[in-house]
This record gives sequence, structure tokens and C-alpha cells, in this order.
Amino acid sequence: MGQIENRLAELGVNLPDAPAPAANYVPYVVDGNTVYVSGQISQDANGLITGKLGDGVSIEEGAAAARTSAISLLSQVKAACGGDLDRLVRVVKLTAFVNSTPDFTDQPKVVNGCSDFLVEVLGDAGRHARSAVSAASLPLGVAVEIEGIFQIK
Repeated sequence: MGQIENRLAELGVNLPDAPAPAANYVPYVVDGNTVYVSGQISQDANGLITGKLGDGVSIEEGAAAARTSAISLLSQVKAACGGDLDRLVRVVKLTAFVNSTPDFTDQPKVVNGCSDFLVEVLGDAGRHARSAVSAASLPLGVAVEIEGIFQIK
């Protein structure tokens, strides 16, 4: 295991295999030193994490869902790097979608679950630009979907 996977292990996180795409698209595209990762939905070993923020899903539950998207993003980057996650240089940008009611305005607090996790794992290399956007609904009813752009070597 490399440094990043050792750090994940210290945090009790074992990266699952990169999730397969659910439709006619690829999970990531590598262009030079940039990896564009398709949206990763909130899911864990128990299945999909569904629900709507502002209607039965708390900010804390939403942040936990966003954290699972971060884990899937790292799994995709690892696959894009041929299994060597230490090729990851930095997280460049995240675009996050939060399944939320029209009056819910704490999308950034939800997406912090992803951002905070990436900084916890990668340190300054995990700091990134981002957008946190409300969505009226998301695929399969999931609570969160996050796509990312990453620099690799």
C-alpha cells in the first residue's frame, strides 16, 4: 500500500472497487495529468443512501452521505491511476449536488462531509475549489452526487 492508502487505513477506510457506471458513460476520463471523475452517488456497503435534505434527512446524515461519495471518487482516481493512488497530486474541483427541498439552504454544510474527508486524507492536496448545488431530485433518489477533477502525475 502507498502513503494515501496507509492514511485511509489509519482512518479505518478500505477503498472499495471503483463503482461501475449506471448508464452509457465512462466513470472517468484521463486527459494528460487531469482526471475527470463522473458523478459518484451516495452509497456504502449497505447500498444506496437516499433521501431529501430538508425533508427527513439531517445535515449530519447528508454530510455522511457526501463522505461516501468522496470514498467513491478516490476509488475512481485509483482506477484511473492503474491502482497507484499515490499518483494523485491534488483535488482540483468538486461539483456537488444535494437532493434537497426548495427552502433548504445548507448545501455547503452537507458537501463539507466530502471536502473535510478529502483534506483529512490528503492534507493540503485535498483542498479544492467547489460548487454545492441544490437538486430537486437525484438518480435513484440518492441524497448526494459529487463529481471531481483531479491532478495526477
